[in-house]
Parts: sequence; C-alpha cells; structure tokens
Amino acid sequence: MRGAEFAELKAFAAVLERASFARAADHLGLSPSALSQTIRQLEARLGVRLLNRTTRSVAPTAAGSRLHERIAPMILEMDAAVAEAVAATGRTAGTLRINTLSMAAKKIISPRLGRFHRAHPDVVLDIVIDDGLSDIVAGRFDAGIRVGERLEKDMIAVRLTSDVKMLAVASPDYLERRGVPSTPADLRRHACINWRFPGSGRIYRWEFQKKGKKLEMAVEGPLISNHQDVVVDAALQGLGILYAYDDDRVNGAIERGQLKCVLDDWSLTSPGLYLYYSNRHHPQPALRAFIDCLLDRDEIGSKRRSRKIGA
Repeated sequence: MRGAEFAELKAFAAVLERASFARAADHLGLSPSALSQTIRQLEARLGVRLLNRTTRSVAPTAAGSRLHERIAPMILEMDAAVAEAVAATGRTAGTLRINTLSMAAKKIISPRLGRFHRAHPDVVLDIVIDDGLSDIVAGRFDAGIRVGERLEKDMIAVRLTSDVKMLAVASPDYLERRGVPSTPADLRRHACINWRFPGSGRIYRWEFQKKGKKLEMAVEGPLISNHQDVVVDAALQGLGILYAYDDDRVNGAIERGQLKCVLDDWSLTSPGLYLYYSNRHHPQPALRAFIDCLLDRDEIGSKRRSRKIGA
C-alpha cells in the first residue's frame, strides 16, 4: 500500500469515528476542504461512495461501514506499533484518545492537564466527553473512564477514585414550600428532577438502600435533562429534588447552604471511577504515563527524584 492510500484510509476512519469533517480535520491537522478532497479521492479510487454527507451530519454508507470495520483494527495496531517504536527511543509520544464521563473530565483530568503536558510534551491528548457509554473499541479509543458498575465486559480496569455517594438535594426554598421527605415513598408527592442517559435515552430510576433493603423507583417532575449543569441549576433554582453523584459543584452548593441533603440515610453508594481499556491490547507507553498522572504516581516519582538530587 502506498503512503497516500494509507493516509486516505486513515482520514476516512477519522471522519467516521468523529462523525464530523471539522473535528476530523482538526485531529489530522488538515483544513476541512483538504480533508474533503482526500475523501473524494479515496471514493474515486475505490469506485464506491463511502459517506453520506449533509450540511449537518456525516454517516457511513453500507460499503463505508464494512470498510471501516475491516481497517479500524489495523490502523489501531499500526498506531500502537509506532508509539512503541518511539518509546524505544526513551520518548513518550503519539495521540492518546480517551472517552470519559463529563464529571471525570472535570474532577480528574482537567486539573492534571498541565502537569501531563509538561512531562510528556510529545503526546497529543484527544479527550472526548461522552456520558452515553459508547463502545471504546468500536470508537478506536485507547481507554475510557466510567463509574465501576457501568464498565464494559472483558476490560482491564484501573480504579481512579474511591466509591462515590449519591445525594438527594434540594434548595432551602423548595423544602420550605413542599416539606422534607423522610422516606423514598414520600418522593411521589414531590417534584423531582430527572436524568436521561445520553445515548440510550433511558430515564434513570432512582435507587436507594437502607439496612440491606434496596429499592428503585420512577419519579416525576418539571425537568428531564442529560446534562449535569442543567439539572444542578434546576435544583439551585428550586424546581425540585435532584438525585446526583456528590461532585464538586453539588458539594460546594451544600457547603454554601444553597442546597440541603434529604434522605441521607437512604442514599446509595456506587463504585468509584475507573479507567479501562481492552484486554486485547497492551497499554501503549502514553497510556501508562496518563494512568500514572491520573493516580498522581508521576508526581510521587518526581518528588522522590528531587529528594535524591538534593540529598
């Protein structure tokens, strides 16, 4: 295969995996017009249409889906081989694609971006925020970050955080108007802010546990959303009771008195956040370095080296 042919196939895969010419062009370091020309050249060379394009979306044809299914694993293997070859020189380099929950991106990844880049300037991080539980293998991601109970099967998992607690919270104004629920059954008389899972579109059934007794229930209220900021804003503005993970924003609102906890003795504890990757591939050096950074192991090693130098 000539280099130009491989570049065309890699460009096609990038468009399909990002469902956008603009995002794929940005990833490849090309202009959207140059990328579009590359795809047209590939389709002309193969004599088949691979993508259906509109002004708003891009999707594979049947032939495009079959082609991507065959070439995606090979491109992944070639990228890994190149990364390993670079690592043999003592450098950590390449593009690292991570699929992550928004709360993990905000809580774990964002605070460490600068430190990771300073330690590994030749690694390009491609972070995709995805609360829809996408298949990381099909999407050609190197790793994903999920709550432990939602991990995909046949994966190697690395725990990033301790278990997380679900918190039922509401504004003081709402509780003054509607009263404080003492049991989950009381929620049927309350306005509740619902969460819709991205991807599946399913509405979360609230889960509770007390003294070994578990229950789940559907609740109703004035708002349903699949975005964390929206549901937290709704709770702060007194629309109803929210049941959510104890993230920094919710905890901050509780500390400031903007939200109050209810049903605390019924709140469920869920497995914490895990980074996971396919057990069919050895983690590339960039992924190992990224895991070390998320676990602050790189910082510990740096401190140890500093102590030895100053000893």
